[in-house]
Amino acid sequence: MDIIKKYFNNLSDQQLQHFAALDSLYREWNAKINVISRKDIDNLYEHHILHSLGIAQLISFKPGSRVMDLGTGGGFPGIPLAIMFPEVKFHLVDSIGKKIRVCNEVIAALGLTNVTTEWARAENVKEKYDFVVSRAVMPLADLVKLVRKNIDKDSKNAMPNGLICLKGGELAHEVMPMKSHTLITDLSDYFDEEFFETKKVVYVSL
Repeated sequence: MDIIKKYFNNLSDQQLQHFAALDSLYREWNAKINVISRKDIDNLYEHHILHSLGIAQLISFKPGSRVMDLGTGGGFPGIPLAIMFPEVKFHLVDSIGKKIRVCNEVIAALGLTNVTTEWARAENVKEKYDFVVSRAVMPLADLVKLVRKNIDKDSKNAMPNGLICLKGGELAHEVMPMKSHTLITDLSDYFDEEFFETKKVVYVSL
């Protein structure tokens, strides 16, 4: 929990309570339905929660924005972002029902009112959003093709609507086809833990 306070020092009491509660909630549910590798659960705050909040270093979503988290798994990056931005609507989508169940249980336990979930494949989600966020679920070009239909034409944030992905490693080849629409941010510019040395936030305006 200290690692969250290290980088985000203006959180409200409720936000701090919500972030603190994630540890026991994910330990409980991960024991029943594996959404985080067993050996990685001790790194929950660094590898999953802070990593998700890397997106908040790139953009501060305006109140009223609508964001879809595609391939959310156990709720990353959607749930940490929903805690960070309580006036933004988040819709968490995954094609695996038991992962959505974990999301629903965590959302209910925290009492988050700005998060909805859907058990669905990306192709079947028709609604429009300001942004789609995702954590390395597939190659960037495939993801862009899938979510283009879900991006609203009217932008209300400082950045034009689009896709924001958490990715790792060498991305030059992957972003080449859409280079002029892409911004890559190194998370090592914001977080000094070794885990973030190769981690990036990739934004594609759509």
